[in-house]
Amino acid sequence: MEAVTDASSLLAFVHALVADRESAMKREKAEPTSPWGPDAGGWENIRIETYLEAAAAWAEATDFGVEQGLAANNLWRRFADFLIAGKNYE
Repeated sequence: MEAVTDASSLLAFVHALVADRESAMKREKAEPTSPWGPDAGGWENIRIETYLEAAAAWAEATDFGVEQGLAANNLWRRFADFLIAGKNYE
């Protein structure tokens, strides 16, 4: 995420996030974790509706990361943080 500064680096991040999810699904299938916690890859939100709900909740709670110290002028990085928040924000 730290390297996200423009459209191409955001797309590279999205591809990495997809690969992370695919890897987590394979590991989860091989060795299931508890249904009450994150899956094998640390994914709390594995359905699209809970993923988007978590990302939106993070954005609302942090002003898209500005309250966490993200630079307001780097919209690409803020969107990358929005996407990762969908993975693990509760």
